[in-house]
Amino acid sequence: MSSNKEAGFATRAVHAGQRPDPTTGAIMTPVYLTSTYVQEGPGVHKGFDYARTVHPTRLALEANIASLEGGAHGLCFASGMAATSTIIEMLDAGDHVVSCNDLYGGTYRVFTKVFARHGMSFTFVDATDMKAIEKAITKKTKLLWIETPSNPMLRITDIKKACALAHKKGVKVVVDNTFASPALQRPLALGADIVVHSTTKYMGGHSDVIGGAIVTNDKETFDKLKFLQNAVGAVPGPLDCFLLLRGTKTLPLRMVKHCENAMLVAKHLKAHKQIAKVHYPGLPEHPGHAIAKVQMCGFGGMISFELKGDLERAKRMISMTRIFSLAESLGGVESLIGHPPTMTHGSIPREERLKSGLVDGLIRLSVGIEDAQDLIDDIDQAILRSAV
Repeated sequence: MSSNKEAGFATRAVHAGQRPDPTTGAIMTPVYLTSTYVQEGPGVHKGFDYARTVHPTRLALEANIASLEGGAHGLCFASGMAATSTIIEMLDAGDHVVSCNDLYGGTYRVFTKVFARHGMSFTFVDATDMKAIEKAITKKTKLLWIETPSNPMLRITDIKKACALAHKKGVKVVVDNTFASPALQRPLALGADIVVHSTTKYMGGHSDVIGGAIVTNDKETFDKLKFLQNAVGAVPGPLDCFLLLRGTKTLPLRMVKHCENAMLVAKHLKAHKQIAKVHYPGLPEHPGHAIAKVQMCGFGGMISFELKGDLERAKRMISMTRIFSLAESLGGVESLIGHPPTMTHGSIPREERLKSGLVDGLIRLSVGIEDAQDLIDDIDQAILRSAV
């Protein structure tokens, strides 16, 4: 796809990085099931030598995701955690990272249980508080790591302000854009240096593939990451790339429905007498609502809420839904329900979870694209039955 004028988001979702196969005319990017490529002579080839280093199906996906994020360079990985780890692998022993304290449990785990052993240090703060970020930055700080909306409390960080503050201190900013997807938010345009995704979630959209991605506009950063992608080798297979390319084609359409359904569910939960608190940035009373309205073009499909009663009632409720499936992950077309303290965030010590507001009774919803009334009815019957 080439044009003097950049095409719209939906057009790029379908076409960016992809063209009909020149050999057969196949409209879909082929799944090249090959580990190596024939060379005409030593070092003389068609741009491909070994599939860990470069692969045509992966190249198409990387170009597609980079375009969707408005970035110059994209890299894809075998999982979101592989992408996250590759970013931290750019650092050296003694380097420091400031991170939001409300973030995916797997990210917290790899920071504190893996990279901290290699001499890197991590400070976790409320990233919605610019003063807290500024206070945490030291002369050794290399990265500011932000999730917005955050997982699972749906906190909203002002990306522009956070980037301006970090850049004054010479610190690069990484934004995990998994919850929003580029359909709703583009952090690079707001000043971020690196965007990271678990493409397993909204980018893939069908709960059938694991993947990760990094996008940046900075060539020096890209070169470092590209070296690590090849050196460490945590790359996706060609069929994974094909499935993700299929997913990104419908991302704009799916996100509209996710947002519509989540808003209806959130409003219903807010009015429910058995719900103590609802966390959804689309609700006007949400602390980050005003910022989300500015830096996002939709409020997403993720909701968390606190059910009245004890922990055991919350566990009963999430086991009694009929349409919402009790499962890890998020972002698929089907609705999922989970209990972050014992599932996605179980690796975070309880005292640390409580500091960020992640109470024992918190329930998280990934609102799918089913009929909204069916989802509401399902939640209602599960809440009613859980009270017995």
